[in-house]
Amino acid sequence: MKPVEVKQGSSPIVLGLPHTGTFVPKPIFDELTDLGKTLADTDWHIDRLYEGLSSDVTSVRALFHRYVVDANRDPSGVSLYPGQNTTGLVPLTDFDGERLWLNDPTSDEIEERRLAWHAVYHSALETELKRVHAIHGFVILYDCHSIRSNIPFLFDGTLPDFNIGTNGGLTCDPMIEKTVVDICKNADGFTSVLNGRFKGGWTTRHYGKPAEGFHAIQMELAQANYLETEQLPFDYDAHKAKRLRVHLDDILKQLEKFSPAQGERA
Repeated sequence: MKPVEVKQGSSPIVLGLPHTGTFVPKPIFDELTDLGKTLADTDWHIDRLYEGLSSDVTSVRALFHRYVVDANRDPSGVSLYPGQNTTGLVPLTDFDGERLWLNDPTSDEIEERRLAWHAVYHSALETELKRVHAIHGFVILYDCHSIRSNIPFLFDGTLPDFNIGTNGGLTCDPMIEKTVVDICKNADGFTSVLNGRFKGGWTTRHYGKPAEGFHAIQMELAQANYLETEQLPFDYDAHKAKRLRVHLDDILKQLEKFSPAQGERA
């Protein structure tokens, strides 16, 4: 089983998809609790949701599950959100705080997974970011995520529909941030927030170096907007998704017009 799927394009956008994979090697799967084996914290169908919105974007998709190792966590294990409930490089609990493992992975096992999966994903992602940067003189990493709308262990209340993360504006040009924020703010019937509970994961923070022409922005979507229900079997709802895809398509098309030389969209 290869860890990563890469589809190359020539537009300035690279889609990162670190959490859509569902592959778990059998020895690891056997160590999961019955709850863990449901793989409930997957970013369900995000690859399908974005598929075909822009035919020329590059995408880098992790095919392994985040319970194996989380491709959007700091490889050193440092928390992205100090003082708040979150999950680690190899999560020990699910998003509801429930145990995932019959026996927690050892530090050696975690390092093995990091090298075999996390490092391979980021090697592929970095390669594509550099390739696209060489074509355009800049690149926009658009990191694709989704999560259940109500998770008391992680956040209070109901999550907005569009959760945009730029780590307080540090990871991309202000015009990129504004473009995405304005589209989401004007999306009829949807709610949005900038740098709310989700400010951008390790991927966004690590690769976002706007002064060097590497821009990164994270989009965390509430799953209620494209799934039939936010519980097993987490089926895709094409009717809901169609409404959401209109705005996602607009985001990608507008970002493709970004011109760093002018500091604005061309």
